[in-house]
Amino acid sequence: MTCSVSQEDHWVETPYGRLFARRWRPERGIGEPPVVLFHDSLGCVALWRDFPERLAERTGRDVIAYDRLGFGLSESHPGDLSAHFIRDEAERFFPLLRAGLDITRFVVFGHSVGGAMAAACAARYSEACQALITESAQAFVEKRTLHGIRLAEATFREPGQIERLEKYHGSKARWVLAAWTETWLSRAFATWTIERYAPALACPLLVIHGEEDEYGSALHPERIARLATGCSERLILPGCHHVPHREQAEAVLAAVARFLVTRQSDCPDRNQDSTVSC
Repeated sequence: MTCSVSQEDHWVETPYGRLFARRWRPERGIGEPPVVLFHDSLGCVALWRDFPERLAERTGRDVIAYDRLGFGLSESHPGDLSAHFIRDEAERFFPLLRAGLDITRFVVFGHSVGGAMAAACAARYSEACQALITESAQAFVEKRTLHGIRLAEATFREPGQIERLEKYHGSKARWVLAAWTETWLSRAFATWTIERYAPALACPLLVIHGEEDEYGSALHPERIARLATGCSERLILPGCHHVPHREQAEAVLAAVARFLVTRQSDCPDRNQDSTVSC
């Protein structure tokens, strides 16, 4: 499907501060529930770049991305992140976004830690969640994940590096970096697992992971796929690292579009694994 896509910016008032959201609407939409994007630990709406527009164009669905509190154009987070920040996003903040943008049913798509947040939302609001897509999501605190975070933390100490974050997060940049590194490297978070907030996933599930992901081994997509009580698919991308929607965008777009159409047919091919190259 190819069509023009319009773009709308929204501000959602919450008791904790204003959330910024952007919605992409395909001109010839198919009338299906929107895809809601959950960004990664350093991400924001702007860092999705052109992916949401291309996703709306390809699927015919509205696509909504938002900046979590403390990130991007949203207002500052009300304090430090707790070790339960993934649960908090699903329980406290996502319902406010839904109410503010009048979202009833939805598809959730999460990148990195956003994948865990999307899974928590899919589990908690199973009656409203039509499908779940995770991309480079973590399922537990792996040594490989912590090693990647420590390397990134060291890189951001170099001259000029924090300015990369300030471009997107402004004066909140140092908070954003600390929220990621200090939370994941803390003892309080060491025992976190995705099963804690998403013990089972009733909706159709697509798990996307890069074979060379520096923040998580193949154990993560395997573990996430096992949560599905219905149909699930795993897509492992050779030569791909932590940001498939940027590194191999066409493969991701094609997989998501096909998956959502298949989902409408009750997922006749259940529990599939596939490896593709671009």
